[in-house]
This record gives sequence, C-alpha cells and structure tokens, in this order.
Amino acid sequence: QVQLVESGGGLVQAGGSLRLSCAASGRLFSSYVMGWFRQVPGKEREFVSAISRSGGNTHYANSVSGRFTISRDNAKNTVYLQMSSLKPEDTAVYYCAAESGALVTGRTDAYHYWGQGTQVTVSS
Repeated sequence: QVQLVESGGGLVQAGGSLRLSCAASGRLFSSYVMGWFRQVPGKEREFVSAISRSGGNTHYANSVSGRFTISRDNAKNTVYLQMSSLKPEDTAVYYCAAESGALVTGRTDAYHYWGQGTQVTVSS
C-alpha cells in the first residue's frame, strides 16, 4: 500500500508556472506507475499525465501536451508535474495517483491509490 501527499498548488497568473510534487510513503514506490489527474466542481476527474515505473515512458492529455512535464525521482519517492504556460482552464484540484500494474494509462479506474489533492488556480 502507498500513501500519497500532493503539494505545490496555489494561485498563479495566466502564462505562469507551477511545480506540483507528490510524496509517496510506503514500500516500493518504483513499482508503481504514477499519474496526475485534475477535477473541477461538477465535472468528472480527468487525466493529465502519467509516467512509467522507471520514468522512461510518459503520456499526456492533449490539453496539456507541450506545456506540462511529468517526472519522478524514485530515490526520493516523489513524482512531479511541472506546469508552464498556464491557462485559466487549467484551474482545478490536481490529484496524484498510483497504479500497481505496468501500463502507463489515462484510465482513472486503473489507479488504486489517490492523494487528497492540491488546488491550482490560474487567474486571467
């Protein structure tokens, strides 16, 4: 089992940048595929990005491709989401998630463990 805690959210102007972090506790962080998702009130949680166990394979939603970068440091049990050129439509609660399989996927139901989320607000 793994516990996830996100940090780094906040208020930023459009065009700005933020870096989210997700610290994992528990064993064998490197055995999990890690993902980032986001959700706004009244809408379903949507996929943002995912990264393979080694970090060598990444996957992005079309809406963030070219602006966001996912990475991980297995020695620090942490996954990151570097967000640049932020837009007001990026405003959401961002969640970190862990999947014990091997597939780098955007499917929400594939992820077994979730953090509590961190709010990102982008002002216009």
